[in-house]
Amino acid sequence: IKRPHNSVLDCMTKDPSALKEEGNKLFKRGDLEGALSCYTSALELSACQDQSAVLYRNRSACYLKLQDYSKAEADATRALETDPGDIKARFRRAQALHMLGKLDQSFLDAQKCAQLEPKNKAFQELLGQLSAQIQQKAVQLSSTDSRVQQMFDLLSNSSAQASDRQKAAQNLVVLSREDAGAEQIFRNDGVKLLQKLLESQQEDFVLPALRTLVGLCTGHQPRTMAIVNDLGMDRLCGVMGSATSAVSLSACHLLQVMFEALTEGMKKDVRGKDEALLPEPSSELRSMLRHLIDMLPASSVSGPGRDSAINLLVKQVPRKSHKNPDNSLSLWVIDQGLKKILEVAGTVPEVTGGPSLTDNTPMSCSVLLSKLYDDLKSDRERENFNKLCEEYIQTSFVCRHHFGSSGLESKLRAIQTVSALLQGPSDVGNRTLEMSGMMEAVISLCASENVTHQQVAIETLIHAAGKAKRASFITANGVALLKDLYKKSENDQIRVRALVGLCKLGSAGGTDFSMKQFAEGSTLKLAKQCRKWLCNDSLLPNSRRWAVEGLAYLTFDADVKEDLVGDTNALQAMFHLAKSEDKTVLFAIGSTLVNCTNSYDVEKPDPQMVELAKYAKQHVPEEHPKDAQPFVEKRLLKLLEAGVVSALVCMVKQESPALTETCKECIARVFLALVDRQEARGTVVAQGGGKALLPLVSESTDVGKIKAAQALAKITITSNPEIAFPGERVYEVVRPLVSLLALECSLLQNFEALMALTNLAGISERIRQKIIKEKAVSKVEGYMFEENDLVRAAATECMCNLVLSPEVQKLYLATDSDRLKLLVLYSGEDDERLRKAAAGTLAVLTGDMPELCTRIPSTTSHWMEILQALLLSESQDLQHRGVVITLNLIQAEKSLAEKLMESEALEILSVLAKGGEASYAPVTRAAQRCLDLALEYRLIKSYEAEANGTSAP
Repeated sequence: IKRPHNSVLDCMTKDPSALKEEGNKLFKRGDLEGALSCYTSALELSACQDQSAVLYRNRSACYLKLQDYSKAEADATRALETDPGDIKARFRRAQALHMLGKLDQSFLDAQKCAQLEPKNKAFQELLGQLSAQIQQKAVQLSSTDSRVQQMFDLLSNSSAQASDRQKAAQNLVVLSREDAGAEQIFRNDGVKLLQKLLESQQEDFVLPALRTLVGLCTGHQPRTMAIVNDLGMDRLCGVMGSATSAVSLSACHLLQVMFEALTEGMKKDVRGKDEALLPEPSSELRSMLRHLIDMLPASSVSGPGRDSAINLLVKQVPRKSHKNPDNSLSLWVIDQGLKKILEVAGTVPEVTGGPSLTDNTPMSCSVLLSKLYDDLKSDRERENFNKLCEEYIQTSFVCRHHFGSSGLESKLRAIQTVSALLQGPSDVGNRTLEMSGMMEAVISLCASENVTHQQVAIETLIHAAGKAKRASFITANGVALLKDLYKKSENDQIRVRALVGLCKLGSAGGTDFSMKQFAEGSTLKLAKQCRKWLCNDSLLPNSRRWAVEGLAYLTFDADVKEDLVGDTNALQAMFHLAKSEDKTVLFAIGSTLVNCTNSYDVEKPDPQMVELAKYAKQHVPEEHPKDAQPFVEKRLLKLLEAGVVSALVCMVKQESPALTETCKECIARVFLALVDRQEARGTVVAQGGGKALLPLVSESTDVGKIKAAQALAKITITSNPEIAFPGERVYEVVRPLVSLLALECSLLQNFEALMALTNLAGISERIRQKIIKEKAVSKVEGYMFEENDLVRAAATECMCNLVLSPEVQKLYLATDSDRLKLLVLYSGEDDERLRKAAAGTLAVLTGDMPELCTRIPSTTSHWMEILQALLLSESQDLQHRGVVITLNLIQAEKSLAEKLMESEALEILSVLAKGGEASYAPVTRAAQRCLDLALEYRLIKSYEAEANGTSAP
């Protein structure tokens, strides 16, 4: 393991000059991170402008080596600002700009370098490369320009055939995906033409226009800002508000791409050809967000368009990581738009005058409210959120009277708003539920003769039953009412919701077999009725999904799990719902599957604590007998046979706020449970499970990401990674696997990640480079010291494949580390798996780097004994590794060969070279080669020479 340099640790106590010199030494030794640290510390201490310029230039060189070209360019520019004649800084900036694809700017810098030093080969080579690339780009642009103009002419010609114009519109989409094509479309006033296509309101032209704009905006801040200003957010939001679902989704995708381009632009400086900085995009971002907020209650916006606006707010407003201290966008949206969000959340579709909704809108509003609330940092911010919600609910929607004096319709809207809050930020929802008279109003509306009133009230009751305090209140006051509604109501929608309310209350004990709310057999009866509703094709999906909600609660009971997985029709009906347009059912399905697969976390109580609890007559949770592992494995098998993988894959693909991070965690848990059995992994991969897991490792809860990464590791261990993750997808697997090499992960997760990385590292140098770039090498080295035998051996096996990379091999050249010594010592350990891995690594290193051979004797005085033990091993694999290492040592240097031939190794090699019936051919050949080399060195004599009396000198 690489030890920290004392000079780096003490760097803050030194002066800038000493730090600069230390950085230079480290840079020459190849310790780029150490050099970077020294230069950065020196810059913090330096008060001299000229000295800072040199430090920036040196740090730029580090960033170039580390392939962080944006930072390399920035530091070189800072150096040139002080000293424009610094040729080294200018050349480094030219190199960085070249790698960033800014060929024109790079050419100017390289040209100036070549003018100052015409005989410098490095300058001339870069200038030649840039000239060729710029000419190639010019030819490409010229060709692209003619194609773009041809498409423009066709689209502008109203007399041309419709089919030709449609084809031209589609061709523009293809051209816009290339850098050259996007630039030509933009420069030739293509935005105006695309605007006309959008105004045509013909789907065949609107969709290609939107997709072309996506190509123009993707990853390009300047074009995006210009397009937003040219088209205007009113027009773009108008297109997204279209009643045509395909148009609305395409417009939503365009705005998403625009947000991403502008957000990336805020993170880094974007340079133009004149090196001027572009305007700050934050004002455009806020303008776009304001338009989205204004869309929410607008009556002219379609239901799909409203859902798209909510989806964009969910994705763009909250912080991506709570490590980022800036939550100003969330605070701004709460201040500007919370009441508008609540207005949509409180809309009851059957009440006239409100905005049009889809089945997914209420859930989307709840997710947005939850995201905003979770993004708040202080009690003061949360209290303000609570206050705004309470004030809004107290004020009637229509009459603007106080809640207590408003009409029935106003009460209905208020209760619906509370219901949305209970599904989102539940703490806020429970607080509003405690407002004077609110719970009484919910209970009373359950008894209303109006179906809409009953429906809203029962759903609120169901969501309220989540808290223990509320569950006990409702159990005492609402169970009889729900039972009465279920038995007597003639409306199926009311009956199924009442049934779910009973299911939720009946599952209050969770997985604790000893705690049951209802009489024996009641939960099974409820579950049976839920399955019956689920399989009833005559019911609408938004009513059938409530049956799944009921099962999500009832499947805490293992008897219910067994019955459900044994009912193929019910499973097929549930999986069919997972693929339907109704996204609100996703979490219920995910929760049900987590329960059926027992993939939830269960803490096993300490046996001593259990005995103490029994002695103190305290409650002790009990596991249901049918939650034992054999029952779980049978349920997993039945789910696989019923097609659970295809359902999970479809769930992951859903673009909806309803697919929350918690929902994704459920899916990740189920996948992990499915691939736990090695026999099932092929089925999961064949049905698209490997691909579906990739987004879950980056878009889930912290727990969900780890579960998804572990599932990927299990697949990668036993499957050919290139088949399981074809094409470029195999590179996406590396980062999640490296994320499992962390202290917060279990040893099993560490072990599986190391095994999976071993498989990947053996595929190609490109994948090894990806592993190195994710900074996995130091982590793997750390686990080579792990006390657990399996983990230590797995880490060494992983290193054995990583050393195939020249970059990792160079680490073993460092004289200030014990890397080589560790491998030699591990080659003499008792653990055969560890010995094989360490000896294999040594065999690779000594073969590719002969200079390491001479250092092996200095690692330990027992090196010869360890090598001889390998040669004498009963394991052919260890023998082969030992004889290859020996051969590499002999080939590297004659003095090493002399030491080996003077030892017992000569006798052992002689025996191995003779072979025999039980011998291993590669071992025999390698041993014979060792003896042949010894003969060439004249260290030994052949049998023929011995017979003739000739001796070696």
